[in-house]
Amino acid sequence: MLARQRQAVILEEARRTGAVRVSDLVTRLGVSDMTVRRDLDVLAGRGLVEKVYGGATSVVGKSTDEPGFEAKSVRQRAQKEAIATVAAGLVKPGTAIGLSAGTTTWTLARALDAIPGLTIVTNSIQVADVLRASTQPERTVVLTGGVRTPSDALVGPVAVHSLRSLHLDLVFLGVHGMAEGAGFTTPNLTESETDRALVEAGRKLVVLADHTKWGTVGISTIADLDEAHVVVTDDGLSDSARETLAERAGEVMIAETAESFEAEEA
Repeated sequence: MLARQRQAVILEEARRTGAVRVSDLVTRLGVSDMTVRRDLDVLAGRGLVEKVYGGATSVVGKSTDEPGFEAKSVRQRAQKEAIATVAAGLVKPGTAIGLSAGTTTWTLARALDAIPGLTIVTNSIQVADVLRASTQPERTVVLTGGVRTPSDALVGPVAVHSLRSLHLDLVFLGVHGMAEGAGFTTPNLTESETDRALVEAGRKLVVLADHTKWGTVGISTIADLDEAHVVVTDDGLSDSARETLAERAGEVMIAETAESFEAEEA
C-alpha cells in the first residue's frame, strides 16, 4: 500500500471514529510504528488531524465552514490536476456544459481550452475569468448573476432563475464533501439551492472530488450519491470508499497522481 493510500485510510478512520491509535493502525495497515507516525505527521501538517499522545484526533470543520477560494486553491493541487485531465476527456466538441463553483472545476476550466465549440455555463467568477482568456474563437461563456459567496460563487434567486431555463448536456459539480449518508454536500445553504438548479439543468452529472472530500459533510445536501452518473476522484481514495461509491454512483473514475508511482515506504 502506497503512502497516500495509507493516509487516506487513516484519515477516513479518524473522521469515522473521532480518533486513531498508532498501535491499532500498525496492526491494521501491517506497517511499522515509525511509518504510521510519519503518515500522521503528513496529515497533521496538512491540518487534517491533530496529533495527540499515542495517536491522533480528527480535525473536522463545522458543517457551515466555508474557506475562501485562495485558501482552497492550494490544497491537493496534484490531485485536482489529475482529476481535471480525466474529466476533460468526457467533454465532446460542440456541447453545452455547466461548471459549478470550486477550485476543482476551476482547474477543469483550464483543461478545456483545446476543445472547440463549447457553450459553458457557470456561476463561478473564477471559472468565468479562466474561460474568458480562452484561445478558442467559437466559445460561448454564460455567467449567471447572483450574490457572491466567500468561494466566489454567485448564488441566490437570480442564479437559480437563470439556471432553471437552461438545458445542458453535461454538468460538472465540485463539492465540499461526500459521504454515504449525506451524499454530496456544501457548507452554504444558498449555494446548495443554486447547485441543485445546475444539476437539474444537465442530462448527465459528473461530480469532481478528491479523496480528502470523503467523510466530510457540509450543512446541506446537493445530490445523493446515486444521482451522480460519474464520480471522478483520485487514487488516494480508500478501498472502502471506492466500494461504496461503486455501489451507489453510476461510474467511478480514478485519476492517477504522481504519488501513485512512488515506491512504497518500508
